[in-house]
Amino acid sequence: MATDTFCQIVNGELIAHEVWRDDEVVAFLDHRPVFKGHVLVIPTRHVDTLLDLPEELIQPLFTLARRIAAAMTPALGAEGTFVAMNNVVSQSVPHLHVHVVPRSKGDGLRGFFWPRTRYAAGEEAEHAARLRAALSAAAG
Repeated sequence: MATDTFCQIVNGELIAHEVWRDDEVVAFLDHRPVFKGHVLVIPTRHVDTLLDLPEELIQPLFTLARRIAAAMTPALGAEGTFVAMNNVVSQSVPHLHVHVVPRSKGDGLRGFFWPRTRYAAGEEAEHAARLRAALSAAAG
């Protein structure tokens, strides 16, 4: 059984500011975001990379990534999103994850240089709550 950080989040052994959870996928705020509201979407089952992703998890994983990208405009005022995935190289946790990052014109993100920021006290929970609300509203 895998014991990486993301498996520990799935199993409730580590706390993360979750914005979505179901039986197949979990989404939570990156603790070192590119921009505030940066979300990681992962399968609940341990999968190393995109190449290892079982067919039956493709739809749940990418549907949730798309829903989160759509929620970033009403929840955070984002003008767009950056959606990315590393496989092995630059994959800081050996568990497949999709980055969904809120973007605004002039935000300073250039190419694949990802400057990092930090949340002030209480901001992380606030961003997670706003994204949860937007995801719930979109679900109807």
